[in-house]
Amino acid sequence: MRHVPFFRWVLTAGVLLFACAVGLYATGSGAEDVRQIDLTVLDEKPDGSCTVQWNDPYHHRTRQAPYRCDPARPDLLKAPRYDGSSHGWDTGYMVTEGPRRGDLWNLSTDEASSPPEVLLMLGTPLIAVGLVGGNLRALPRVLGVQTRLIRRATNLSEAAGRVAEEYERAVAVVREADRLETLPPDAGNGLGSPLVTALWVLREAGPETGETAAAARALADRLHGPLQAAAPAARLGTMLQIGPAARSRATEAVAELRPLLAEAERDNLAERFAQTTVDLLRGQDTTDFIALAAGADFARHPSAYRRLLTELTAPAVLPGTAKTPRRGRWWRRRG
Repeated sequence: MRHVPFFRWVLTAGVLLFACAVGLYATGSGAEDVRQIDLTVLDEKPDGSCTVQWNDPYHHRTRQAPYRCDPARPDLLKAPRYDGSSHGWDTGYMVTEGPRRGDLWNLSTDEASSPPEVLLMLGTPLIAVGLVGGNLRALPRVLGVQTRLIRRATNLSEAAGRVAEEYERAVAVVREADRLETLPPDAGNGLGSPLVTALWVLREAGPETGETAAAARALADRLHGPLQAAAPAARLGTMLQIGPAARSRATEAVAELRPLLAEAERDNLAERFAQTTVDLLRGQDTTDFIALAAGADFARHPSAYRRLLTELTAPAVLPGTAKTPRRGRWWRRRG
């Protein structure tokens, strides 16, 4: 659905109203010319509500109107102490210009209803709604920071890359050793042979090693593109700095990573990668125990080692192209 910048327009309207109010204040267009006059208080209540009388020089008559007197003024200005009658005294302001000339200017009503004040009362809430609403609306996009998800995807990609690299390294070791030597014709002469040791590592890792390495390489390739695009979504600061297009690409990339992670979790790929890496790294130990174990196993299954060597030295043996050997050919069952 197309994004509608509703709160942006609300904020714009509020700013325009606020600017108009400031302009009216600056030019004085919203103020009325008034002058101070004496008021005769005809009736007054304790809360300051009163009825006052004043002389209107523009209409040449005496006028009366409700007014808000100052209840805190001295008692000498209130009835009956002011002049011994029921009248009191106060001051006010009379409008001297415009259609309201001669009217009593009331601070509590006229000031609040002046054009600048009206514009301010309308513009200020709009600005607040635009800012708060816009930020809240942008929050899911900006704070759509998927730190945990991207960290999981990164760790899985690194684990997959390690498995593929270790398998390729193990196959490369076998090929290099095969280039320098051949398998001993006698099963009892395998002790200390680098080629036998390299083949033993792959036999110990199990028949699923090639398949796991192929899956690891495929998954690493699939994760690479989305991880590159989703990188800004890993941190709030980065999401705030990039533009809308990059933010949209990051959001789409995060959406691509979710099913990949769900599939990997369903197939327990992380555990398989970890175990396969451990099995392959075992071959880097050059102790006599490894050589003895490899020689003893070669003595029991020399034909399995030759079949495994043939498969590994064939053209298609690297992850993604290697065929998983059928059970019962070259690996040993773990007790």
